[in-house]
Parts: sequence; structure tokens; C-alpha cells
Amino acid sequence: MENETPSWLPALLLFENFQGNWECYIHAVHQHFHQDFVVTRPSFEQLPIFIRSHPVHEKKGATFWHLISEGSEEPERTPDLRRCERISWPRPLIEKTDAEEVKIWETIRPWKNQQQRRINFSLDNFSYIVVIAETHRGFDLVTAFYVERMHRREKLRKEYELSSDKKKRAPLLRRAPNSFYAW
Repeated sequence: MENETPSWLPALLLFENFQGNWECYIHAVHQHFHQDFVVTRPSFEQLPIFIRSHPVHEKKGATFWHLISEGSEEPERTPDLRRCERISWPRPLIEKTDAEEVKIWETIRPWKNQQQRRINFSLDNFSYIVVIAETHRGFDLVTAFYVERMHRREKLRKEYELSSDKKKRAPLLRRAPNSFYAW
């Protein structure tokens, strides 16, 4: 399956189909995001997944811009066509936890002077990843991106395997809301 995309994933939203009109393209990309995460809200472990609306940039919220751009400094991030093309992929990956093509693992990351539980969803070839973070209200959509470099895919694969080995491939632990403070 290394080069195949699962049939349940939506088609790519290609810039070339918008005759080079960036404003029309970004509007269409935002409409897909808005439908998947604002009009209706997905959930994981029976808890809702939220997005960040602030700071607003060009009348669009922070999570949207983070999902379609790249860079280490938020104000200096630049749009990434590979991320834009796949804007309709995060929700199906989160919802298809039983699909053979989806790998799921958790990590613990430092966040605001504490530890935060993050759940990673990836295609089985580790070419695309979605990350959500547990919060006091459920989960926040953190990021989603295409993984172009093979060494980065291998790093993700190893992270997944190490996580799976620790749990002997058991399902993710179900936690009550607010339990992330226990880490």
C-alpha cells in the first residue's frame, strides 16, 4: 500500500483546478475545513475535538492556518500546497480508527509547564499524520501534514512501533476528561 491512498479518503483538492486563483482556492480549502470541524465536530474516545479560532489571520482561525502552512514561527508560516490539497483528510483519519490503513499511537509532550497527551493518526505508510491533544474539555486539533521525506516517515514508524511495543498492541487507554493532569 506504500503508494496507494485508501479509497475512503476524499480526493485531493488541487490548486490547478482553480486556474491559478489563490483567493478562490484558499476559500475552497477553508470551506472543506469549516464543514469538517466547525459545522459538525468530530470526536475521539467519545470526547469532542475542538479547533482554535484565535489568533485570526485573513478572517480565518489559527487551527486552519496551522493545518495549511508550514514553518517554526507562527507569524512567519507559509502556505503548503500538499497540506492544502489534503485539507479533507484529517477528519476521516480520526474517524477511521478501525481501518487497517490507519496507525494510531499516543505520545506525551511538554506543554505549558506540564505533560500533554497527544494522539497521532497516520496512514500506514506514514506519509500523512494528524495530531490531536487532550485538554480539559476534550481534544484540540493540533496539526496535520504530508510527510515528504522518507527519513521522517521512518522516524514516525519507529515512534509508532515503540509505542505499540510498550502497550503490546493494546487499544489506547480510555481516560476521563481532565485526566491529562495526572501525567
